[in-house]
Amino acid sequence: MALPRLLHMPRFVRFGIAIDTAPEWRWLALLALALWPTWWWMGQRMVDGSDDPLGLLALAALAGLLWQHRHHLSPTPRLGFQITALTGAVLTTAVHQQLPDLVVALIGLLSVAAGLIAFLPARVATAPVLGLSVLSLPLLASLQFYAGFPLRVVTAEASRCLLSIAHTVERTGSSLVVNGQLIIVDAPCSGVQMAWLGYFTACVVALATRQANKTFLLRLPVVGALVLLGNVARNTVLVAAQASGTHLPAWGHDAVGLLVLAAVCGGIAWAMGRTMTADRASS
Repeated sequence: MALPRLLHMPRFVRFGIAIDTAPEWRWLALLALALWPTWWWMGQRMVDGSDDPLGLLALAALAGLLWQHRHHLSPTPRLGFQITALTGAVLTTAVHQQLPDLVVALIGLLSVAAGLIAFLPARVATAPVLGLSVLSLPLLASLQFYAGFPLRVVTAEASRCLLSIAHTVERTGSSLVVNGQLIIVDAPCSGVQMAWLGYFTACVVALATRQANKTFLLRLPVVGALVLLGNVARNTVLVAAQASGTHLPAWGHDAVGLLVLAAVCGGIAWAMGRTMTADRASS
């Protein structure tokens, strides 16, 4: 039927007006509903214990961002992001069970982020929102599998250099022999979880302090550097304690890890906030 004839049909016109004036939350809810297989798979990964549920923090941060700007959502969404969101949702459905679940979930969560960005005020940086969507994925186990060993080797080598000042140290793979005592740098010492929390802190602080995309992206290497330094410091302290014969109880081991984690995340938050202050001063 030709469009001019359709425009003379009151029901069609009312339907078009209803679509055009639909509340923003309804579009976002429909987008989320269309991706229910992704949510189902992510829920299963969290329930069966195959991955840490840290992604819930990132999802909560995205929900908090939407709630914070609930009165300022744009009634005219940015078309490019909205098309990207719809295309991503269709692609997620099309490649379901054709590609690895993690890849499908990545496409789906980036679609959600694009849909959210389409309605958020333009002053909200897009890069941290996309970052939080990636961090929402149950990917820690995969990162540990693929990147865990190289990170442990880097950490062990850096610790060897520091410990060699006061001890006789050799490294084999991710293991250290300190004064003849074999000490293994195990999986938890790879720093994968610390890296997740570091980048999560960077995204949240960037959004809270209204960082621009350029500033946020330029400061991301600082996040990686602080995480690496913190992980090396934690590993060196624990290995030095064990090599010296000091037996740390489980709570002491955890305390050292938490203190270093707090220092790393605090440094990341400071770096992001300081950048924002400097930008305001120069503007």
